[in-house]
Amino acid sequence: MAEVRLVGITKTFGEVTALKDITIAVQDHEFFILLGPTGAGKTTMLRTVAGLEKPEQGEIYLDHVLVNDFSPALRDVAFVFQYYTLYPHYNVRQNLEFPLKSRLRRLSQSEIDQRVAEAAEILHLTHLLDRETVHLSGGEMQRVAIGRAIVRTPKVFLMDEPLSNLDAKLREGMRAELAHLHLDLGATFFYVTHDQTEAMAMGDRIAVLNQGEILQIGTPDEIYNLPHNIFVARFVGSPMMNLLHATIENGSFVVGKGDMVCVMSAEQRDKLSDYKKDQVILGIRPEDVEITREPKEVNSFPCLIHFLQSMGVEDILNLTIGKTEFRAIAPPRLMTRIGETVYANLNLSRAHIFNPKTEKRLN
Repeated sequence: MAEVRLVGITKTFGEVTALKDITIAVQDHEFFILLGPTGAGKTTMLRTVAGLEKPEQGEIYLDHVLVNDFSPALRDVAFVFQYYTLYPHYNVRQNLEFPLKSRLRRLSQSEIDQRVAEAAEILHLTHLLDRETVHLSGGEMQRVAIGRAIVRTPKVFLMDEPLSNLDAKLREGMRAELAHLHLDLGATFFYVTHDQTEAMAMGDRIAVLNQGEILQIGTPDEIYNLPHNIFVARFVGSPMMNLLHATIENGSFVVGKGDMVCVMSAEQRDKLSDYKKDQVILGIRPEDVEITREPKEVNSFPCLIHFLQSMGVEDILNLTIGKTEFRAIAPPRLMTRIGETVYANLNLSRAHIFNPKTEKRLN
């Protein structure tokens, strides 16, 4: 396996800059996730690593070797595409064998058979080896596509949203299979997705990409609990983080036109001492808003439930207080209902404070 390192990579398509001075390092044996919305530049970055796109600036290293001038075949990476791209006139065995029959590899048939058998066993495809691919389910086809990458024993696996075309239940199962596969192979995975649930569930580290720029790199815990800016805070987490416009006055966050006056902790007052009477963005995740029917001593506000989504294990409440709207998570046993007035208790010790002009984290 190998480390992947990109240094100052810039890629343009005409007047559009798809990647802007990207520098990242994917460590050997790491499950590294590139997370971002559609059009962020994720696939372009993966194709650049694979050699399918050539950057205008920057350097690409695989296992400490500069590979800018290497062809895709010489880079020894395996690309698993969003669409399965199997050969429909081949059965499963023939699809798995195909990448091993390249003139560059010169493998004997016995070695090809061994690699195919090993990949099929890992991916639970042994009983399907003689089946035509047109008779496979979506999950089986995706496993064959991944198996075709495994048989090559590449230095790096590049995966471009490989689960996005599967239904929700199958996607959940495949996430677990990919995580186990990564552990079994001890491989380096460079995985692209727009799904933050996938990223949080599988990644050792996550890089958040938007409009061709890396906004933050960190572990799932760091990305979720210490977002560097408003985009990361909003993009990671479901339901989305509440972002409330507030001013700092007399040791409190004043939200809206006094809809909520939230008392700051001593630590927050100290860290934000230079922001007196300044505008800030107060970020509160819905799970940090406790719902009760009686007020608590501090930072407890009466609000109206104007919309409710029952998710089984939890209820997502859309609340209003004055002209301020925000979301909270409540246990179903609380038996809340639309039109009811409840108390929202904000856990300000877990608040995220952002500069509204730069959109960067303050605390």
